[in-house]
Amino acid sequence: MNTTEQVPLRHWVALCGAMLGAFMAVLDIQITNASLNDILGSLGATMDEGSWVTTSYLVAEIIVIPISGWLSEVFSPRRYLLVNAFLFLLFSLGCACAWNIESMIALRALQGLAGGILIPMAFTLTLQLLPASKRALGFAIFGMTATFAPAVGPTIGGWLTDNYGWPSIFYLNLLPGALLIGAVAWGLEPTTPRHERLKHGDWWGICTMAIGLGSLIIFLEEGNRKDWFSSRLILVTGLLALISLCACVVIELRQREPFINLRLLADRNFGLCCLVSLAFGFGMYGATYLLPVYLAGVQGYNALQIGETIMWSGAPQFLMMPVVALLLKRVDARLLLTLGLGLFAASGLMNGFLSNLTGYDQLRMPQLVRAAGMPLVIVPLTALATSHLPLAQSGSASALFNMFRNLGGSIGIALLATRLDLREKLHSARLGETVTLLDPATLGRLQSITGILTARGGNEAAAATQAIGSVAQIIHREASVMAFGDCFLILGTVLMAMIPLVWFTNAAKGAGAPSH
Repeated sequence: MNTTEQVPLRHWVALCGAMLGAFMAVLDIQITNASLNDILGSLGATMDEGSWVTTSYLVAEIIVIPISGWLSEVFSPRRYLLVNAFLFLLFSLGCACAWNIESMIALRALQGLAGGILIPMAFTLTLQLLPASKRALGFAIFGMTATFAPAVGPTIGGWLTDNYGWPSIFYLNLLPGALLIGAVAWGLEPTTPRHERLKHGDWWGICTMAIGLGSLIIFLEEGNRKDWFSSRLILVTGLLALISLCACVVIELRQREPFINLRLLADRNFGLCCLVSLAFGFGMYGATYLLPVYLAGVQGYNALQIGETIMWSGAPQFLMMPVVALLLKRVDARLLLTLGLGLFAASGLMNGFLSNLTGYDQLRMPQLVRAAGMPLVIVPLTALATSHLPLAQSGSASALFNMFRNLGGSIGIALLATRLDLREKLHSARLGETVTLLDPATLGRLQSITGILTARGGNEAAAATQAIGSVAQIIHREASVMAFGDCFLILGTVLMAMIPLVWFTNAAKGAGAPSH
């Protein structure tokens, strides 16, 4: 839309409004996690039912992201963004007023459908409204929505729930949502819709994509909870995902006017950057999953304490993003991306050596390293991905790039959750083999605990039983700590493995400017 170096104020306002929408959409993925117990208690639901509060949102969001570029062309970007922003606020209000778990799940799905378009549209408008010289700053703002929101989500959710009740996490969307609507309505010029494209729409491709991606997210999100292929649901969704996604790829490659251009993945920069984006989502959402579970399960932190700990990976990003935008104009994006991946990987490797004493103070430095690394990944990565693409492909590029990051998050959480369970069982078995009554150290520990309990007035036989239980709890705790360490090492290794791919890309021209 913009071919001059000067960016009108209206475009900056529209872009900031779109970025605010993307921030809200990403925030709402995480914000319910800290409040889930309160939501389930209020609605009289089980934890198994409660998992669908997040899964339904993710399924709807991942379905709508790939078709957002095509739909924005059909209805015009301004109208498409405004209508979905309004619907996002409407369904947020509905979630706050949910009367049972079924209504909550349905409304969360509708919220995800509306919110899912806010993420790729912010990315698309960055490419369309900003010239090459300003695009680095746009990427930095977009990067903040992608990385800062997951870091502060648990903190905001925990604080609001503790002080104002769980409905407040949905009311939170109202003010920024109103600002989003006002900014886009004033700043974005109306364009002519292309409704005729609906008559010749790639409906088979859209249907197979929706079924495939929806099934894949259910497969990943619910697989570990339902013991994978021992569950009929997981077996069916896995097969549906495989068949539907293969069919979608075939249809899109043969379609004259596909709803999403998969051939973009054949572009060296874009294809490799999408793989790195997948790994980045794996690392970002994987770390956001592992840390709260560790802090709650091992250290006994409440939601607010967990949020305060995780905040160390979020707050410094405000300072880093503008710095990275300036560096991107002067330093090879591949060098910055390598540094970012190295720092992000290092934070995972640092957390790979946890002990039962690792808490707020010990986690601060790894969190700060991660906070420094994440902006150095997302901003140069976005520049490299889009640097050699035509501007006309911005919709498909945005959809694919953001879809890969979200898929990486779902894959990361699923694999890490499964690995966590398996490694905890393995470490428990190994520790159990060494902790026996024939071991003098174990026997001495049991006698010491028994003596302490007996001295407090307890029965000697009961004290001996309690001592055995206490040692068993210590074994479980240590096995859990070791399992978390293993998972963080996996996370760091995956990110480190992406560094060689970076140097197979071509240097970004003009800070990631798509060619016109």
